[in-house]
Amino acid sequence: MPMSDTAEMLQAILGAIDEGIHVVDANGITVFYNHVAARLDGLTPDEVLGKPLLDVFPSLDRHSSTLLRVIESGESIYNLPQAYTNWKGVRVETINTTLPVRVGKRLVGAVEVSKDIGKLKELSERLVDLQAQISKPKRSKRTNDTVSFSFDDILTRSERMNQLKERARRAARTTSPVLVYGETGTGKELFVQSIHHASARGDKPFIAQNCAALPASLLESLLFGTTKGSFTGADDRPGLFELADGGTLFLDELNSMPLDLQAKLLRVLQDGQIRRIGGKQTTRVDVRVIAAVNEAPHSLVERRLMRHDLYYRINVVSIEIPPLRQRREDIALLADHFIRVFNRRFGMNVRGISPEVEKLFADYDWPGNVRELEHVVEAAMNMVEGERIEREHLPQHLWERQGSATPLGQGFALSPAAEWAAGERSLPEMVREIEEKIIAEAMKQTEGNVLRAAKLLGIPRQTLQYKLSQMRKTKQTD
Repeated sequence: MPMSDTAEMLQAILGAIDEGIHVVDANGITVFYNHVAARLDGLTPDEVLGKPLLDVFPSLDRHSSTLLRVIESGESIYNLPQAYTNWKGVRVETINTTLPVRVGKRLVGAVEVSKDIGKLKELSERLVDLQAQISKPKRSKRTNDTVSFSFDDILTRSERMNQLKERARRAARTTSPVLVYGETGTGKELFVQSIHHASARGDKPFIAQNCAALPASLLESLLFGTTKGSFTGADDRPGLFELADGGTLFLDELNSMPLDLQAKLLRVLQDGQIRRIGGKQTTRVDVRVIAAVNEAPHSLVERRLMRHDLYYRINVVSIEIPPLRQRREDIALLADHFIRVFNRRFGMNVRGISPEVEKLFADYDWPGNVRELEHVVEAAMNMVEGERIEREHLPQHLWERQGSATPLGQGFALSPAAEWAAGERSLPEMVREIEEKIIAEAMKQTEGNVLRAAKLLGIPRQTLQYKLSQMRKTKQTD
Protein backbone atom coordinates (compact mmCIF):
# COMPACT_ATOMS: atom_id res chain seq x y z
CA MET A 1 0.00 0.00 0.00
CA PRO A 2 1.43 3.43 -0.96
CA MET A 3 2.54 5.63 1.94
CA SER A 4 -0.04 8.28 1.07
CA ASP A 5 -2.84 5.71 1.30
CA THR A 6 -1.54 4.54 4.68
CA ALA A 7 -1.48 8.10 5.98
CA GLU A 8 -5.02 8.72 4.74
CA MET A 9 -6.19 5.51 6.42
CA LEU A 10 -4.55 6.54 9.71
CA GLN A 11 -6.19 9.96 9.46
CA ALA A 12 -9.58 8.33 8.90
CA ILE A 13 -9.15 5.97 11.86
CA LEU A 14 -8.07 8.72 14.25
CA GLY A 15 -10.84 10.96 13.00
CA ALA A 16 -13.47 8.30 13.69
CA ILE A 17 -12.48 7.75 17.34
CA ASP A 18 -15.06 9.19 19.72
CA GLU A 19 -12.47 10.89 21.93
CA GLY A 20 -10.42 14.00 21.44
CA ILE A 21 -7.11 13.34 19.65
CA HIS A 22 -4.52 16.12 19.49
CA VAL A 23 -1.04 15.56 18.04
CA VAL A 24 1.79 18.09 18.02
CA ASP A 25 5.30 17.86 16.59
CA ALA A 26 8.49 18.38 18.56
CA ASN A 27 8.11 22.16 18.20
CA GLY A 28 4.60 22.23 19.62
CA ILE A 29 2.92 22.74 16.25
CA THR A 30 -0.41 20.91 15.83
CA VAL A 31 -0.23 18.28 13.09
CA PHE A 32 -3.46 16.38 13.82
CA TYR A 33 -6.65 17.50 15.54
CA ASN A 34 -9.86 15.49 15.19
CA HIS A 35 -13.44 16.74 15.24
CA VAL A 36 -14.06 15.52 18.83
CA ALA A 37 -11.10 17.53 20.15
CA ALA A 38 -12.38 20.52 18.18
CA ARG A 39 -15.85 20.13 19.73
CA LEU A 40 -14.38 19.90 23.25
CA ASP A 41 -12.30 23.04 22.71
CA GLY A 42 -15.07 24.99 21.01
CA LEU A 43 -12.90 25.42 17.93
CA THR A 44 -12.61 24.09 14.40
CA PRO A 45 -9.70 21.98 13.11
CA ASP A 46 -8.68 24.81 10.74
CA GLU A 47 -8.23 27.14 13.71
CA VAL A 48 -5.73 24.78 15.33
CA LEU A 49 -3.91 22.81 12.62
CA GLY A 50 -0.48 24.14 11.73
CA LYS A 51 -0.43 26.66 14.60
CA PRO A 52 1.73 26.77 17.74
CA LEU A 53 -0.18 25.29 20.66
CA LEU A 54 0.24 28.29 22.97
CA ASP A 55 -1.08 30.69 20.30
CA VAL A 56 -4.39 28.83 20.22
CA PHE A 57 -4.57 28.20 23.99
CA PRO A 58 -3.05 31.36 25.54
CA SER A 59 -4.08 30.39 29.09
CA LEU A 60 -1.54 27.52 28.99
CA ASP A 61 2.24 27.67 29.27
CA ARG A 62 5.06 25.17 28.80
CA HIS A 63 4.48 23.83 32.32
CA SER A 64 0.69 23.63 32.39
CA SER A 65 0.32 22.16 28.89
CA THR A 66 0.51 18.38 29.11
CA LEU A 67 1.52 18.09 25.46
CA LEU A 68 4.49 20.43 25.89
CA ARG A 69 5.49 18.79 29.17
CA VAL A 70 5.62 15.38 27.50
CA ILE A 71 7.70 16.77 24.62
CA GLU A 72 10.14 18.23 27.15
CA SER A 73 10.35 15.22 29.48
CA GLY A 74 9.69 12.36 27.10
CA GLU A 75 7.57 10.70 29.80
CA SER A 76 3.91 9.72 29.55
CA ILE A 77 1.14 11.33 31.62
CA TYR A 78 -1.97 9.29 32.41
CA ASN A 79 -5.50 10.41 33.37
CA LEU A 80 -4.61 13.95 34.40
CA PRO A 81 -7.43 16.47 34.87
CA GLN A 82 -6.96 19.72 32.98
CA ALA A 83 -9.01 22.90 32.90
CA TYR A 84 -8.16 25.71 30.51
CA THR A 85 -9.62 28.56 28.46
CA ASN A 86 -9.28 28.54 24.69
CA TRP A 87 -8.62 31.67 22.67
CA LYS A 88 -12.38 32.30 22.32
CA GLY A 89 -12.73 32.48 26.11
CA VAL A 90 -14.47 29.10 26.42
CA ARG A 91 -13.55 27.14 29.57
CA VAL A 92 -12.73 23.49 28.86
CA GLU A 93 -12.31 20.67 31.40
CA THR A 94 -10.96 17.28 30.37
CA ILE A 95 -9.10 14.21 31.57
CA ASN A 96 -6.03 13.71 29.39
CA THR A 97 -3.64 10.88 28.67
CA THR A 98 -0.57 12.21 26.87
CA LEU A 99 2.11 10.03 25.28
CA PRO A 100 5.41 10.79 23.55
CA VAL A 101 5.71 9.86 19.86
CA ARG A 102 9.07 8.46 18.80
CA VAL A 103 10.59 7.39 15.51
CA GLY A 104 13.32 5.01 16.57
CA LYS A 105 14.91 6.75 19.53
CA ARG A 106 14.10 10.25 18.33
CA LEU A 107 11.17 12.06 19.94
CA VAL A 108 9.16 13.68 17.16
CA GLY A 109 6.08 14.85 19.01
CA ALA A 110 3.28 13.97 21.43
CA VAL A 111 -0.28 12.69 21.19
CA GLU A 112 -3.04 13.48 23.66
CA VAL A 113 -6.33 11.63 24.15
CA SER A 114 -8.95 13.76 25.93
CA LYS A 115 -12.25 12.87 27.57
CA ASP A 116 -14.75 15.60 28.29
CA ILE A 117 -15.54 15.82 32.01
CA GLY A 118 -16.82 19.39 32.11
CA LYS A 119 -20.49 18.56 32.67
CA LEU A 120 -19.66 15.66 34.96
CA LYS A 121 -17.31 17.79 37.03
CA GLU A 122 -19.92 20.53 37.24
CA LEU A 123 -22.50 18.03 38.49
CA SER A 124 -20.07 16.54 41.03
CA GLU A 125 -19.20 19.99 42.37
CA ARG A 126 -22.89 20.84 42.61
CA LEU A 127 -23.28 17.62 44.60
CA VAL A 128 -20.52 18.71 46.98
CA ASP A 129 -22.11 22.15 47.35
CA LEU A 130 -25.50 20.57 48.00
CA GLN A 131 -24.00 18.20 50.56
CA ALA A 132 -22.36 21.18 52.25
CA GLN A 133 -25.72 22.94 52.52
CA ILE A 134 -27.66 19.99 53.88
CA SER A 135 -24.85 19.01 56.25
CA LYS A 136 -25.07 22.16 58.33
CA PRO A 137 -25.29 21.49 62.09
CA LYS A 138 -28.15 22.09 64.51
CA ARG A 139 -30.64 19.66 63.07
CA SER A 140 -32.68 17.04 64.83
CA LYS A 141 -32.55 13.44 63.68
CA ARG A 142 -35.87 13.69 61.90
CA THR A 143 -34.85 16.81 60.01
CA ASN A 144 -31.88 15.11 58.39
CA ASP A 145 -33.24 15.20 54.85
CA THR A 146 -30.56 12.84 53.55
CA VAL A 147 -31.76 9.97 55.76
CA SER A 148 -35.14 8.53 54.84
CA PHE A 149 -35.11 5.13 56.53
CA SER A 150 -34.84 3.60 59.97
CA PHE A 151 -35.01 0.02 61.24
CA ASP A 152 -38.79 0.32 61.48
CA ASP A 153 -38.86 0.55 57.68
CA ILE A 154 -37.23 -2.88 57.25
CA LEU A 155 -40.32 -5.10 56.98
CA THR A 156 -39.73 -8.82 57.38
CA ARG A 157 -41.06 -12.10 58.74
CA SER A 158 -37.74 -13.80 58.06
CA GLU A 159 -35.79 -15.00 61.09
CA ARG A 160 -32.55 -14.44 59.19
CA MET A 161 -33.49 -10.84 58.37
CA ASN A 162 -34.51 -10.16 61.96
CA GLN A 163 -31.12 -11.44 63.08
CA LEU A 164 -29.47 -9.07 60.61
CA LYS A 165 -31.54 -6.16 61.94
CA GLU A 166 -30.37 -6.96 65.46
CA ARG A 167 -26.77 -7.20 64.25
CA ALA A 168 -27.11 -3.83 62.53
CA ARG A 169 -28.69 -2.26 65.65
CA ARG A 170 -25.70 -3.36 67.69
CA ALA A 171 -23.33 -1.96 65.06
CA ALA A 172 -25.14 1.39 65.34
CA ARG A 173 -23.82 1.73 68.90
CA THR A 174 -20.19 1.91 67.71
CA THR A 175 -18.14 3.79 65.12
CA SER A 176 -16.56 0.74 63.45
CA PRO A 177 -16.56 0.44 59.65
CA VAL A 178 -19.30 -1.72 58.15
CA LEU A 179 -19.35 -3.73 54.91
CA VAL A 180 -22.79 -4.56 53.50
CA TYR A 181 -23.09 -7.24 50.83
CA GLY A 182 -26.21 -8.03 48.85
CA GLU A 183 -27.45 -8.45 45.32
CA THR A 184 -28.85 -5.45 43.48
CA GLY A 185 -32.26 -4.51 44.84
CA THR A 186 -31.98 -6.25 48.23
CA GLY A 187 -32.08 -3.00 50.20
CA LYS A 188 -28.48 -2.32 51.16
CA GLU A 189 -28.94 1.42 51.61
CA LEU A 190 -32.00 0.73 53.76
CA PHE A 191 -29.70 -0.98 56.28
CA VAL A 192 -26.99 1.67 55.91
CA GLN A 193 -29.33 4.58 56.57
CA SER A 194 -30.92 2.71 59.48
CA ILE A 195 -27.51 2.21 61.11
CA HIS A 196 -26.71 5.91 60.75
CA HIS A 197 -30.14 7.00 62.00
CA ALA A 198 -29.93 4.80 65.11
CA SER A 199 -26.38 5.88 65.95
CA ALA A 200 -25.11 8.79 68.00
CA ARG A 201 -24.30 10.38 64.63
CA GLY A 202 -27.95 10.41 63.60
CA ASP A 203 -28.15 14.23 63.70
CA LYS A 204 -24.87 14.62 61.81
CA PRO A 205 -24.28 14.42 58.04
CA PHE A 206 -25.08 11.28 56.09
CA ILE A 207 -23.44 11.40 52.66
CA ALA A 208 -23.73 8.67 50.04
CA GLN A 209 -21.54 8.27 46.96
CA ASN A 210 -21.71 5.59 44.29
CA CYS A 211 -18.11 4.75 43.38
CA ALA A 212 -19.12 3.54 39.92
CA ALA A 213 -20.77 6.84 38.98
CA LEU A 214 -17.60 8.85 38.33
CA PRO A 215 -14.21 8.33 36.67
CA ALA A 216 -11.35 7.69 39.08
CA SER A 217 -9.80 11.16 38.93
CA LEU A 218 -13.11 12.88 39.65
CA LEU A 219 -13.98 10.42 42.40
CA GLU A 220 -10.67 11.13 44.13
CA SER A 221 -11.16 14.90 44.04
CA LEU A 222 -14.79 14.49 45.14
CA LEU A 223 -13.80 12.39 48.16
CA PHE A 224 -10.68 14.26 49.29
CA GLY A 225 -11.18 17.76 47.89
CA THR A 226 -8.76 19.90 45.89
CA THR A 227 -6.25 22.65 46.57
CA LYS A 228 -5.98 25.64 44.28
CA GLY A 229 -3.31 24.98 41.69
CA SER A 230 -3.14 21.21 42.29
CA PHE A 231 -3.93 20.87 38.60
CA THR A 232 -4.72 23.43 35.96
CA GLY A 233 -7.97 25.17 36.85
CA ALA A 234 -8.33 23.55 40.27
CA ASP A 235 -9.95 25.51 43.12
CA ASP A 236 -9.95 25.13 46.89
CA ARG A 237 -12.87 22.76 47.48
CA PRO A 238 -13.67 20.44 50.40
CA GLY A 239 -14.27 16.77 49.68
CA LEU A 240 -16.99 14.48 50.95
CA PHE A 241 -14.82 13.32 53.86
CA GLU A 242 -14.64 16.87 55.17
CA LEU A 243 -18.35 17.42 54.61
CA ALA A 244 -19.21 14.17 56.40
CA ASP A 245 -17.09 15.10 59.44
CA GLY A 246 -18.87 13.86 62.56
CA GLY A 247 -21.27 11.77 60.50
CA THR A 248 -21.35 8.83 58.09
CA LEU A 249 -19.97 8.40 54.57
CA PHE A 250 -21.61 5.62 52.56
CA LEU A 251 -19.53 4.30 49.65
CA ASP A 252 -21.70 2.17 47.38
CA GLU A 253 -20.19 -0.25 44.84
CA LEU A 254 -16.83 0.04 46.57
CA ASN A 255 -15.34 -2.57 44.23
CA SER A 256 -15.64 -0.05 41.37
CA MET A 257 -13.07 2.17 43.09
CA PRO A 258 -9.59 1.83 41.50
CA LEU A 259 -7.04 -0.04 43.61
CA ASP A 260 -4.74 2.98 44.05
CA LEU A 261 -7.67 5.02 45.35
CA GLN A 262 -8.61 2.12 47.65
CA ALA A 263 -5.11 2.46 49.16
CA LYS A 264 -5.81 6.12 49.97
CA LEU A 265 -9.15 5.16 51.50
CA LEU A 266 -7.35 2.58 53.64
CA ARG A 267 -5.02 5.26 54.99
CA VAL A 268 -7.99 7.41 55.99
CA LEU A 269 -9.56 4.46 57.81
CA GLN A 270 -6.29 3.78 59.63
CA ASP A 271 -5.27 7.27 60.75
CA GLY A 272 -8.42 9.37 60.32
CA GLN A 273 -6.64 12.03 58.29
CA ILE A 274 -7.14 13.28 54.75
CA ARG A 275 -5.09 15.48 52.46
CA ARG A 276 -6.66 17.42 49.64
CA ILE A 277 -5.30 16.78 46.16
CA GLY A 278 -2.27 19.03 45.73
CA GLY A 279 -2.29 20.03 49.37
CA LYS A 280 0.51 19.69 51.92
CA GLN A 281 -1.52 19.87 55.11
CA THR A 282 -3.48 16.96 56.55
CA THR A 283 -6.87 17.40 58.15
CA ARG A 284 -8.26 15.09 60.81
CA VAL A 285 -11.80 13.92 60.15
CA ASP A 286 -14.22 11.97 62.30
CA VAL A 287 -16.16 9.96 59.73
CA ARG A 288 -17.73 6.54 59.99
CA VAL A 289 -17.34 4.72 56.68
CA ILE A 290 -19.96 2.19 55.58
CA ALA A 291 -19.38 0.47 52.25
CA ALA A 292 -21.52 -1.80 50.10
CA VAL A 293 -20.79 -4.30 47.34
CA ASN A 294 -23.16 -6.37 45.19
CA GLU A 295 -20.80 -9.33 44.76
CA ALA A 296 -19.33 -11.71 47.31
CA PRO A 297 -16.44 -9.83 49.01
CA HIS A 298 -14.12 -12.87 49.03
CA SER A 299 -14.63 -13.21 45.28
CA LEU A 300 -13.81 -9.54 44.78
CA VAL A 301 -10.58 -9.94 46.74
CA GLU A 302 -9.60 -13.06 44.79
CA ARG A 303 -10.26 -11.28 41.48
CA ARG A 304 -8.25 -8.26 42.67
CA LEU A 305 -11.17 -5.91 42.46
CA MET A 306 -10.78 -5.12 46.15
CA ARG A 307 -7.54 -4.79 48.08
CA HIS A 308 -7.25 -7.52 50.69
CA ASP A 309 -5.95 -5.08 53.31
CA LEU A 310 -8.88 -2.74 52.70
CA TYR A 311 -11.29 -5.67 52.94
CA TYR A 312 -9.93 -6.71 56.34
CA ARG A 313 -10.02 -3.11 57.57
CA ILE A 314 -13.54 -2.25 56.40
CA ASN A 315 -15.14 -5.62 57.10
CA VAL A 316 -15.14 -5.08 60.88
CA VAL A 317 -18.90 -5.51 60.89
CA SER A 318 -20.22 -7.65 58.05
CA ILE A 319 -23.88 -7.65 56.99
CA GLU A 320 -24.91 -10.02 54.20
CA ILE A 321 -28.46 -9.35 53.03
CA PRO A 322 -30.15 -12.44 51.55
CA PRO A 323 -31.92 -12.18 48.19
CA LEU A 324 -35.70 -12.20 48.17
CA ARG A 325 -35.82 -15.77 46.81
CA GLN A 326 -34.19 -16.92 50.07
CA ARG A 327 -36.83 -15.25 52.25
CA ARG A 328 -40.05 -16.03 50.45
CA GLU A 329 -42.06 -15.48 53.61
CA ASP A 330 -41.50 -11.75 53.02
CA ILE A 331 -42.94 -11.62 49.49
CA ALA A 332 -46.62 -11.28 50.43
CA LEU A 333 -45.78 -8.88 53.27
CA LEU A 334 -43.79 -6.62 50.97
CA ALA A 335 -46.39 -6.82 48.20
CA ASP A 336 -49.08 -5.61 50.65
CA HIS A 337 -46.76 -2.83 51.79
CA PHE A 338 -46.15 -1.62 48.23
CA ILE A 339 -49.89 -1.74 47.49
CA ARG A 340 -50.50 0.58 50.45
CA VAL A 341 -47.72 2.88 49.26
CA PHE A 342 -49.13 3.16 45.75
CA ASN A 343 -52.70 3.47 47.07
CA ARG A 344 -51.61 6.65 48.84
CA ARG A 345 -49.59 7.86 45.88
CA PHE A 346 -52.22 7.19 43.22
CA GLY A 347 -55.33 7.84 45.31
CA MET A 348 -56.57 4.26 44.87
CA ASN A 349 -58.14 1.62 47.12
CA VAL A 350 -56.67 -1.71 46.04
CA ARG A 351 -56.99 -4.21 48.88
CA GLY A 352 -54.60 -6.96 47.89
CA ILE A 353 -53.65 -9.63 45.39
CA SER A 354 -55.61 -12.64 44.19
CA PRO A 355 -54.69 -16.19 45.32
CA GLU A 356 -53.39 -16.89 41.81
CA VAL A 357 -51.07 -13.87 41.93
CA GLU A 358 -49.97 -14.80 45.45
CA LYS A 359 -48.93 -18.26 44.20
CA LEU A 360 -47.21 -16.78 41.15
CA PHE A 361 -45.27 -14.37 43.38
CA ALA A 362 -44.30 -17.24 45.69
CA ASP A 363 -43.02 -19.37 42.79
CA TYR A 364 -41.08 -16.60 41.02
CA ASP A 365 -37.37 -16.22 41.79
CA TRP A 366 -37.23 -12.38 41.77
CA PRO A 367 -33.79 -11.82 40.23
CA GLY A 368 -34.26 -8.08 40.80
CA ASN A 369 -35.17 -8.73 44.45
CA VAL A 370 -37.29 -6.27 46.46
CA ARG A 371 -36.82 -3.51 43.90
CA GLU A 372 -38.27 -5.73 41.17
CA LEU A 373 -41.24 -6.64 43.37
CA GLU A 374 -41.91 -2.94 43.97
CA HIS A 375 -41.81 -2.21 40.23
CA VAL A 376 -44.10 -5.16 39.45
CA VAL A 377 -46.66 -3.96 41.99
CA GLU A 378 -46.45 -0.41 40.62
CA ALA A 379 -46.99 -1.70 37.07
CA ALA A 380 -50.01 -3.72 38.22
CA MET A 381 -51.47 -0.72 40.04
CA ASN A 382 -51.52 1.10 36.72
CA MET A 383 -53.66 -1.65 35.21
CA VAL A 384 -55.98 -2.74 38.01
CA GLU A 385 -59.63 -1.62 37.95
CA GLY A 386 -61.16 -3.48 40.89
CA GLU A 387 -60.01 -4.10 44.44
CA ARG A 388 -57.55 -6.91 43.73
CA ILE A 389 -54.52 -7.36 41.54
CA GLU A 390 -55.18 -10.25 39.16
CA ARG A 391 -52.80 -12.13 36.92
CA GLU A 392 -53.72 -10.11 33.83
CA HIS A 393 -52.67 -6.91 35.62
CA LEU A 394 -49.08 -8.11 35.99
CA PRO A 395 -46.31 -7.44 33.47
CA GLN A 396 -46.63 -10.04 30.73
CA HIS A 397 -43.16 -11.48 31.20
CA LEU A 398 -44.04 -12.50 34.76
CA TRP A 399 -47.13 -14.66 34.23
CA GLU A 400 -46.08 -16.03 30.83
CA ARG A 401 -43.35 -18.01 32.58
CA GLN A 402 -45.79 -20.17 34.49
CA GLY A 403 -45.84 -23.73 33.24
CA SER A 404 -42.74 -23.41 31.04
CA ALA A 405 -39.02 -22.93 31.33
CA THR A 406 -38.11 -19.38 32.17
CA PRO A 407 -34.95 -17.38 31.53
CA LEU A 408 -31.94 -18.56 33.45
CA GLY A 409 -31.82 -17.66 37.12
CA GLN A 410 -35.58 -16.91 37.28
CA GLY A 411 -36.93 -20.31 38.23
CA PHE A 412 -39.37 -22.85 36.78
CA ALA A 413 -43.06 -23.34 37.43
CA LEU A 414 -42.57 -27.10 37.90
CA SER A 415 -43.78 -29.51 40.59
CA PRO A 416 -41.25 -32.39 40.48
CA ALA A 417 -41.66 -33.17 44.17
CA ALA A 418 -45.30 -34.10 43.65
CA GLU A 419 -44.42 -36.32 40.69
CA TRP A 420 -41.68 -38.06 42.67
CA ALA A 421 -43.97 -38.56 45.67
CA ALA A 422 -46.55 -40.14 43.40
CA GLY A 423 -43.94 -42.53 42.03
CA GLU A 424 -44.47 -41.34 38.48
CA ARG A 425 -40.81 -40.58 37.70
CA SER A 426 -37.40 -41.23 39.20
CA LEU A 427 -35.09 -38.49 40.46
CA PRO A 428 -32.56 -38.94 37.59
CA GLU A 429 -35.38 -38.56 35.07
CA MET A 430 -36.60 -35.34 36.65
CA VAL A 431 -33.05 -33.93 36.95
CA ARG A 432 -32.39 -34.72 33.28
CA GLU A 433 -35.57 -32.99 32.17
CA ILE A 434 -34.84 -29.86 34.19
CA GLU A 435 -31.27 -29.78 32.89
CA GLU A 436 -32.49 -30.13 29.30
CA LYS A 437 -34.96 -27.28 29.80
CA ILE A 438 -32.20 -25.02 31.16
CA ILE A 439 -29.87 -25.90 28.27
CA ALA A 440 -32.64 -25.35 25.72
CA GLU A 441 -33.39 -21.94 27.21
CA ALA A 442 -29.70 -20.99 27.17
CA MET A 443 -29.42 -21.98 23.51
CA LYS A 444 -32.56 -19.97 22.75
CA GLN A 445 -31.26 -16.87 24.54
CA THR A 446 -27.93 -17.05 22.68
CA GLU A 447 -29.56 -17.88 19.33
CA GLY A 448 -27.79 -21.24 19.15
CA ASN A 449 -24.30 -19.94 19.93
CA VAL A 450 -22.69 -22.79 21.88
CA LEU A 451 -19.80 -20.72 23.26
CA ARG A 452 -22.07 -17.95 24.59
CA ALA A 453 -24.54 -20.50 25.97
CA ALA A 454 -21.72 -22.29 27.79
CA LYS A 455 -20.62 -19.00 29.38
CA LEU A 456 -24.21 -18.26 30.38
CA LEU A 457 -24.52 -21.70 31.97
CA GLY A 458 -21.09 -21.48 33.62
CA ILE A 459 -19.80 -24.75 32.13
CA PRO A 460 -17.00 -25.55 29.63
CA ARG A 461 -17.96 -25.44 25.94
CA GLN A 462 -16.94 -29.09 25.51
CA THR A 463 -19.29 -30.12 28.33
CA LEU A 464 -22.19 -28.29 26.71
CA GLN A 465 -21.43 -29.84 23.32
CA TYR A 466 -21.47 -33.32 24.91
CA LYS A 467 -24.78 -32.65 26.65
CA LEU A 468 -26.30 -31.34 23.42
CA SER A 469 -25.21 -34.46 21.55
CA GLN A 470 -26.75 -36.62 24.29
CA MET A 471 -29.99 -34.64 24.05
CA ARG A 472 -30.09 -35.20 20.28
CA LYS A 473 -29.52 -38.95 20.73
CA THR A 474 -32.32 -39.10 23.29
CA LYS A 475 -34.73 -37.38 20.90
CA GLN A 476 -33.79 -39.79 18.12
CA THR A 477 -34.51 -42.84 20.28
CA ASP A 478 -37.76 -41.47 21.75
